[in-house]
Amino acid sequence: MLMNMRDLLAVAHANHFAVPAFNMSNNMLLRGVLEASEEANSPVILAIHPDELAFVRPAFVKAVIEEARTTCIPVCIHLDHGANIKQIMEAIQAGFTSVMIDASTQPLEENIAISKKVVELAHAVNVSVEGELGTIGTTSRQAEAGTDDIIYVNPNDVETFVHSTGVDTLAVAIGTAHGLYPKDRKPKLRLDLLKEITARVDIPLVLHGGSGNPDEEIAMAVKLGINKINISSDIKDAFYQKCREVLADTGLYEPLMIYPACIDAMKKVAHHKIDLFDATGKAVLY
Repeated sequence: MLMNMRDLLAVAHANHFAVPAFNMSNNMLLRGVLEASEEANSPVILAIHPDELAFVRPAFVKAVIEEARTTCIPVCIHLDHGANIKQIMEAIQAGFTSVMIDASTQPLEENIAISKKVVELAHAVNVSVEGELGTIGTTSRQAEAGTDDIIYVNPNDVETFVHSTGVDTLAVAIGTAHGLYPKDRKPKLRLDLLKEITARVDIPLVLHGGSGNPDEEIAMAVKLGINKINISSDIKDAFYQKCREVLADTGLYEPLMIYPACIDAMKKVAHHKIDLFDATGKAVLY
């Protein structure tokens, strides 16, 4: 069941759970995420970053759309971290049902202006829009782009941004980073900021960089109003760690012999996240 994110997250917001947004960059990850979500009877967001889209090419989106239309669970196809109008329009034309415009490194006035324009364009064709305030950190060159130093969201800006732009959901920077954290770096969420934000606006909120954070912090963030959590590195790491193990048998070359165990490994991580976000069984609410 293919939906936009406004409608998908309205249910999560009303029922106090978070929908996982898993990043897709190949068919194996797509299959694993959908299988795990179907087994858990959970709604799911299939997220594709512009760099991932350039790698898999727009034809991949057609396969994602077909899978979303034929599955029994609610699915949104979302452009993650769109940087400009061109990327947004390409995603809409490719069939995405939701887009993110990330102008978070720009001054507030410029962020508002470009986000408002994207909302006007996207809403005209029933595509939902995610904006962002503050900046997400980064942990390595493999991770999605981020800033060296996290710029925490200013709660004073949230009401102005939401009311001025009309975004359907808002990513808030409260202490996460893209990628896998090195052993000497411990993530910590500013839950006090989240409490202040949810007291000011009644809108589904998004947590980016959800890989690697302590489970207890993530669970509390969901209770405090986070309705979408992005997961990329955790499922990819599980998949490719298993690939390395399987390929220790240097005689293997057939994908049918290599990838099933890798898909199973990443599905275990996906199931854990779905449970952690309290999304298991929630597809019945749609």
